[in-house]
Amino acid sequence: MSRLTQAVVLLLFGGAILRASITDLYLRYVKEGLRPFLLAAGLLLVAAAVTTLWQSLRAGEAEEDHGHSHSHEPRIGWLLILPVLGLLLVAPPALGSFAAGKSGSVSATPVSDSDYPALPAGDPVPVSLLDYASRALFDEGKSLTGRNVKLTGFVTPAPDGSPMLARIVLSCCAADGRPIKLGLTGQVPLEVPADTWIEVTGAYSTQRGKDPVNEVDVAYLEVKTWQEIDQPKQPYA
Repeated sequence: MSRLTQAVVLLLFGGAILRASITDLYLRYVKEGLRPFLLAAGLLLVAAAVTTLWQSLRAGEAEEDHGHSHSHEPRIGWLLILPVLGLLLVAPPALGSFAAGKSGSVSATPVSDSDYPALPAGDPVPVSLLDYASRALFDEGKSLTGRNVKLTGFVTPAPDGSPMLARIVLSCCAADGRPIKLGLTGQVPLEVPADTWIEVTGAYSTQRGKDPVNEVDVAYLEVKTWQEIDQPKQPYA
């Protein structure tokens, strides 16, 4: 690959990273706290591209001055620009029900102390899917009893077709994303398309199940009300 081609690829790739980082597009790929690192990486790539481009043009001028201009590497190297253009022009959606259906549910982790802290004040009180699952499975719902909770996630079908509430959990980036899934009872959102984001208000349910993908215990929520919402700015947990 010629230095000119390298410079163009670096420039486009750096520009794609900066575009994603300046907007909220990067949240489809990585966790929110990684934005400063992406900005720094994008700026470094653009700076390297500009330097390489300047050196390439200077070298070309020198060759012309000395009468040594000749053909360069095969033009097939420019095809490397295509995937970079795809990153610039096509914004893939965040991981959703397809990924959730293919991956086993994250195993909720118990707290180190013997007792779970009381939920914050409020009715309903916002709770993450991971926190709810942990309290429901390992605290037997003691800290959830008598409280209404509000959870946000997308609809994903269980193997039997019944809707579940899910959200993708990231350790670092979308490549390591794993779903946390909750079963639903009560006023279940039936006939809601997969990947529809909903906000659910409900209460603790003693029912439990198993994720057939990896046999992890799955907590259930008794749904009292639900409503469709737009996908959150940060779709991952």
